[in-house]
Amino acid sequence: MSFRAKDLRVHYPGADRPALDDVTMEVPEGSLYAVLGPNGSGKSTLMRGLMGLIPPASGSASLEGKPISSWDRRTLARTVGAVPQNETIAFPLKVRELVAMGRYPHLGPLSPERATDREAVERALERCDAAKLGDRDIGTLSGGEIQRVRIARALAQEPRVLALDEPTASLDVRHEMAILELLKRSVAQGITVLLITHHLDLAGRFANRLLLLADGHVAAEGSPSEVLRADTLSDVYGWPVAVRPDPITGSPRVTPLDGPPPQAPLS
Repeated sequence: MSFRAKDLRVHYPGADRPALDDVTMEVPEGSLYAVLGPNGSGKSTLMRGLMGLIPPASGSASLEGKPISSWDRRTLARTVGAVPQNETIAFPLKVRELVAMGRYPHLGPLSPERATDREAVERALERCDAAKLGDRDIGTLSGGEIQRVRIARALAQEPRVLALDEPTASLDVRHEMAILELLKRSVAQGITVLLITHHLDLAGRFANRLLLLADGHVAAEGSPSEVLRADTLSDVYGWPVAVRPDPITGSPRVTPLDGPPPQAPLS
């Protein structure tokens, strides 16, 4: 399944400029598509727009060629597993209970949990290296542990699309790489992955295509080698960088350089 935005424009009430301005992009089916950009560039807004969570001022968003606004929310929940950047869990839960919430779109009202649902939950916990956390209270987890559990909940949905906003935030190197390898395997199994990340090097290594946003506009879109260019990144991020092929993986490696002297003493 593929997401698509056409001339998508989002303007929050009271804001002096649009959060997104005429963004056109397409997430190819069965690909890992990464969205990059500085803080405030519109990355999370783009994901919310593609998911139909915020109304566009103009333009359109679609999933599998169908306007996102016309999707039944229950069908959409079975199709897309989402991991938002921020989330508040307002009541006490065990880890396994939280992950089991990913099965709700597959159950009818008040339907009891089935063996297939329990199996999907256990598979998701195993895939995220979180099986040992199953009986823990959510409130006792570290930031990295809760992130892995939230990804497990999305996987428990058994979706055709994964949409993840900074899914490796707070993760150590081992678990960060494990999650990215998991997403890579998911793509190989036919799942489409939309990933928002600040990690330029890892995006260049794992993603099939990249979208670089700047101030709500598309600054670049294409393959990692087309997007991760020193001149483009230096302009978008306002800091000089060098880009060279990684000697082991061959993917682009971005190295920040010494910047210009500050205009005024730092306080």
